[in-house]
Amino acid sequence: MVKIIKNGRVIDPESRFDGRADLWIENGKIQKIVKKDTKSESDEASDAPFIPADAEVLDAEGLIVAPGLVDVHVHFRDPGLTYKEDIETGAAAAKAGGFTTVVCMANTKPVADTPEIVRYILEKGAKTGIHVETCAAVSKGFQGKELTDMESLKEAGAIGFTDDGIPLMSEKLVKEAMETAKRLNVPLSFHEEDPAFIFNNGINRGPVSEQLGIGGSPALAEDSMVARDCMIALHTGADVDIQHISSRNAVQMVGLAKKLGAHVWAEVTPHHFTLDETAVLEYGTLAKMNPPLRSAADREALIEAIKDGTIDMIATDHAPHSAEEKEKPLTEAPSGIIGLETSLPLAVTRLVKAGHIDYLTLFEKMCLNPAKLYRMKEAGRIREGGAADLVLFDDQTPYTVEKFHSKASNSPFVGVKLYGKVHYTICSGETVYRAE
Repeated sequence: MVKIIKNGRVIDPESRFDGRADLWIENGKIQKIVKKDTKSESDEASDAPFIPADAEVLDAEGLIVAPGLVDVHVHFRDPGLTYKEDIETGAAAAKAGGFTTVVCMANTKPVADTPEIVRYILEKGAKTGIHVETCAAVSKGFQGKELTDMESLKEAGAIGFTDDGIPLMSEKLVKEAMETAKRLNVPLSFHEEDPAFIFNNGINRGPVSEQLGIGGSPALAEDSMVARDCMIALHTGADVDIQHISSRNAVQMVGLAKKLGAHVWAEVTPHHFTLDETAVLEYGTLAKMNPPLRSAADREALIEAIKDGTIDMIATDHAPHSAEEKEKPLTEAPSGIIGLETSLPLAVTRLVKAGHIDYLTLFEKMCLNPAKLYRMKEAGRIREGGAADLVLFDDQTPYTVEKFHSKASNSPFVGVKLYGKVHYTICSGETVYRAE
């Protein structure tokens, strides 16, 4: 059946198109884009294909139509920790947030360090209605001592490698991993926090940690490892993603590495560009994450780095935990918050509406660049003949964050008024989410 999305404001970061257009979808592909802003009505009528009587017409008047969002950093906790989240509920949260492609991290239980576990995640993900991809572990058992069989893991379907959640402390292993990834043409993603400098993780070491009597995690823990890995990346030529960057000095390191010619990418979470360390005083464990929310100056530097291109991607680090876990004391509760359902609204409200960036830049960060890093030829773009993976959202009407499709609800943004509510998510031409 033909599906026609009419009257929307279509934004494509690859072609740089931003204007009114109709999209004609059939067999999971965008068959035709009928642009309206540059045509007369007669031109439009002569260009438009014949509308079949049984066509499904979706009126997108007042909505923005963008490529389906791509998140390179999610935790679906499956296998092994499914009381927090599973692949089905994680995918449901992704759909509600406008994501049509997600990349799962390898810190499952057991760790995704064998082809069998990789295939399990992909086979289960294939039944969700969106594209669920996965990374595999860099080191066996996340022990940081011996490389996994990266070649067989890639053959099983892993599209990248990470020990996210645990930093790789062996420089020799990191170099070996980068050389192997370069040969296999896959990216590596690194969690950059040196535990030697951390006294209590999840809280920035600064005035707030002092007020709370908690040692905290200083920016040095992140900065030192980012500097190390940027230089190893420069030497090896590997594609390296600095995950959830939070420090202004780490941003400077990435910028320098890029200037020197390193293939270093950086991702930032919505919570890191929205909140600073003082949020811990208001939200407690719901503002605890690794790396931590840092100073107001760090947050401002992250926004500047989004604007100038030093930061390439916005990724959620969607980290579901049970309510019982997050109700523990601050030093005992696990780090992380959910983010798939608030990512686009936070970016619309705090970045676009605030005047920091435009939508073309936003969708470079949330669609095109993530797809490029992971060699996805279909995702992140709106083009004729391409995949009909789309998000339709309202950036004019505010709404209040109230409930989630995730199994978890550990978010400091409950009750916050935002713009950018998702109305439809379409994947491979099928409507997989429709707002109530």
